Parts: sequence; structure tokens; C-alpha cells
Amino acid sequence: MNPEETTALEELLGHSFRQRELLEQALTHSSHAHEREARGEGGAPLQDNEQLEFLGDAVLGFVTGQALFERFPHFHEGQLSKTRAHLVSARHLVEVAEGLGLGRFLRLGRGEEKSGGRSKAALLVNALEAVVAAIYLDAGLEPARDFILRRIVDPELERLAQQATGAFPVTDHKSALQELLQAAGRPQPSYSVVREEGPEHKKTFTVEVQVPGEGKPDYVGRAQGPTKKKAEQLAAQQALQYLQAAGAPRPARGGAA
Repeated sequence: MNPEETTALEELLGHSFRQRELLEQALTHSSHAHEREARGEGGAPLQDNEQLEFLGDAVLGFVTGQALFERFPHFHEGQLSKTRAHLVSARHLVEVAEGLGLGRFLRLGRGEEKSGGRSKAALLVNALEAVVAAIYLDAGLEPARDFILRRIVDPELERLAQQATGAFPVTDHKSALQELLQAAGRPQPSYSVVREEGPEHKKTFTVEVQVPGEGKPDYVGRAQGPTKKKAEQLAAQQALQYLQAAGAPRPARGGAA
């Protein structure tokens, strides 16, 4: 990276490095370091970003977990874990890395360059985690925390909140239905398999869900799926949609994944 590229990336990251070699290491893939070593170029061996990636993953997990713990005291452990898992997932991190344009700053070997390494999800995620570690080692936890919250956590939490109209999107429909009924002081739903069809290796299950009411079920729904669990989730989703349409509050869940 030349000084102009380094300055441009620092502006994108919102952090000016005192030790710019840390930023260069964070963007150096092992293929580049190995090729340079194989060519016998002088100087100290070039370090790649694998160790920084390890440290960055730990810092990212800690900062994200602490932020969720402080902001959502009403979430139970499962909700916190699922929300954190989404925020540190490769699917989310690659979007952040692409938004920063990290791919064009990567230092790759010729083979990786030719195979499209600058747009490979794994390389982008690894580089982003390494950048987190580089900021941490260069300036300490607070600048690293600022970067993580500003670029990784806060924008996604805002997007999820808008998408779900004030609640995180529900992916575990059975748990969400259970919580909604529990909050309303109502009995829990019951599930039963009413039909199995197809050969053993490719069965289709039909599951019925009953939501208890006054003397009779308030709602009975059926759904099909390739497994009992999938069919139960789909049936629970139907029940949630019915109850919400009838005026029940949305479950305040964090089940993002």
C-alpha cells in the first residue's frame, strides 16, 4: 500500500494509525507473504493477518456482547446470544467489509489475485477482523470499540429495528409464540404430527398447532415441512401471524441470525 492508499483507508475506518505497519499486516493475506518469502526478498519475513484475525474475532465478540448486555437488559441469554451471533456472522461482516471497500486494499498473492480473492467472502471477513485487532493494538480498546459500534453493530441494529417495526426479526417462531403467550398469561401451544407422507429418505410432515383459548382452541393451524421441526416452526409462524393480526403485541425477540 502506498501512503495515499493508506490515508484513504484510514479515512474510511475513521482511525489514523500511529503504527501503519499494523494496518498493512491486517490486509496481508498469507499467499502474498509466502510468495514474497519464496522469491527470497530481503528484510524481515512479512507477517500475514492470520494472528490479527484471531485477536480481532475476540475483541469483536467482547465489544458486541457488552454492547448488547448494556442496551437490552430485558433480553434473556438466548436472545443476547442469537443477536450477537448475527452481528459477528460472516454474512454480516462481509457486507461491512464490502461497504468499506476492503477488497481493493488487500495484499494478495498472484494465485489469489487471479481467482478473484478481492471479492472472496472469507478473505474479506478475515481482513475486517484483522483490522479490528490492528486498531486495538495501535490505540487500545476504546478506538476499537468506537469502530466496531460505528461500522458493525449500530447500523445493523438500526436496520433490524426498522425492518421489524421496533422488534428484531423473529426466526425461532416456536420460542416467539411461547413468549407471546407467556407474557399474556395464557397456556402454551401444543403441536402434533397429523400426517407423514413420502419415502423414508424424503418424508413430508404435516404438523398441527393448537393455541389454547376459553374452552376451545383459539387457533388451530397446519403446516408442512421436510422435518418435524421445520413443520412446527412454520405452524408456529402461522399462529404468530394470526395472534398479531388479532391485536396481540409482537414478541420483543432478538432471534436475528
